[in-house]
Amino acid sequence: MMNIAQVSEKFDITKETLRYWERSGLLPTIPRNESGYRDYGEYELNWIFFIQAMRKAGVSIEALVEFVELYRLKTDTRAAQKQLLVEQRDKLEQQKREIEKTLNYLNYKLDNFENHVLNYEIEKLHYKIDKKDQ
Repeated sequence: MMNIAQVSEKFDITKETLRYWERSGLLPTIPRNESGYRDYGEYELNWIFFIQAMRKAGVSIEALVEFVELYRLKTDTRAAQKQLLVEQRDKLEQQKREIEKTLNYLNYKLDNFENHVLNYEIEKLHYKIDKKDQ
């Protein structure tokens, strides 16, 4: 079992964030010890890991609340849960493609930095070219 300070340090998350996640329903109600302090076990730590990973991936609090609510329902909601994850993955794939295009453009700019005077159309062409398509 871990207290909130230990969990905060382990996951590099503020205590305030952990409390907010609990209040908003992202985390299960955290058990308390005999002194009334939060006492995180493996189950709660697994939820923290999941929520943190999804937040880093850009999943909104609202989408996570929906996912967690679906998880807690007694009926079979796996299809709906999976769909939420698929949608987020697709968004991340699109972001990744945009980042790759921008990196390709910056690499081109750096490779040709000495020439410095570039035609706008040439620059635009290199921004639109995806390295995977070459």
